[in-house]
Amino acid sequence: MTAAEEKRLLRERVRRQERALSADYLERSGRAIVAAVRTMDAYRKAECLCCFVGTGPEIDTRPLLRDALSAGKRLCVPRCTGRGVMEMRLVSSLDGLSPGPLGIPEPSADSPVVPPAEIDLSVIPCLACDRFGNRLGRGGGYYDRFLNAYRGASVLLCREALLLDSVPMEAHDVPLPLTLSERGFYRNGVLSPSGPLSHSMVREAYCE
Repeated sequence: MTAAEEKRLLRERVRRQERALSADYLERSGRAIVAAVRTMDAYRKAECLCCFVGTGPEIDTRPLLRDALSAGKRLCVPRCTGRGVMEMRLVSSLDGLSPGPLGIPEPSADSPVVPPAEIDLSVIPCLACDRFGNRLGRGGGYYDRFLNAYRGASVLLCREALLLDSVPMEAHDVPLPLTLSERGFYRNGVLSPSGPLSHSMVREAYCE
């Protein structure tokens, strides 16, 4: 079985796990993760932040986006420009975002493009990942292409309940040095706790 086939099967399994997560866990873990991003030196010092807009069961990043704008940071979010291709576009308000071809809120077509070299910190989503920053995306290849062109600081967000022991990697995949769950930051597989949340939250993650 190829790595691509393994990833396809793994996505199916993780999506079932994701659907089983309780609404309370989604809200509490997402809130804790966003709060932890705001404690990062890289976030506080960043003049230009790139961040996804969480939808559905994804981590709700809107509080982070609003915080970045209120702090006077340049904020850019993805806009899909073709199959598997996206650009980071500058936004000055979340009110201007509207659903794109994938149903994800995006900036308007006339919003300025921000080159990867101008981004100080990128906040990266995933369907799941392991503790070494090997990322399982949702299959579109958008972030694979972006990360292969990006050289700045980054943090990968993943709920603890969706962390995997390992993720099969392909030649184009880019592991990320820092992974953040509600329990804290993982670097090279080692956890540095960011707050009081513990395994008890993860045990309560799934619906009865």
